[in-house]
Amino acid sequence: MPSVSHGPEIGPPHSEDDLDKLLLRTAQGDEDAFTGVYDAASGPVLGLVRRILRDTAQSEEVAQDVLVEVWATAARFRPEEGSAKTWIMTLAHHRAVDRIRSAEARNEREQKAALLERTRPFDEVTERVETQLEWQQVRRCVRRLTDMQRQAVTLAYYQGLTNKEVAEALSLPLGTVKTRLRDGLIRLRDCLGVSR
Repeated sequence: MPSVSHGPEIGPPHSEDDLDKLLLRTAQGDEDAFTGVYDAASGPVLGLVRRILRDTAQSEEVAQDVLVEVWATAARFRPEEGSAKTWIMTLAHHRAVDRIRSAEARNEREQKAALLERTRPFDEVTERVETQLEWQQVRRCVRRLTDMQRQAVTLAYYQGLTNKEVAEALSLPLGTVKTRLRDGLIRLRDCLGVSR
């Protein structure tokens, strides 16, 4: 079956009108017309993208993406709103700026992650030191309790005994144990500087 011809062989466009016509034909799926668009636009697109990105490899990749987008979205081109060249170069500019923003966002994320990694060990060490200092202060304050208060507090809070079990362990009435615990906790609170 013979192929359908869409017109004469396409060469590079000689004017903006020619490029507009080629892009309109590309929108209808004319691959030969797209070849003309590609030939006319690839150099200027690469030049613009390279000026924005300043990286040859990335520029070539973005320029290729732009030309694929031109093929895929040619139907969006409206000649009454501007020339094909302007439309294509606007796509190129947007793609290049998007690549810069994406790279900046990635760098920012990587810097934040690196900062977190550097500060995390410091935070852990600081937290351990603070916890150790707090325990030292608690021990110092417990040593300031009377022997009877220290025994009751130690059994209740360090060994986890109930008030009744503390009373049995110390062979004291429950009321006496409660009083010793209350007085001991008040002294601890005052020693530690905890507000009421």
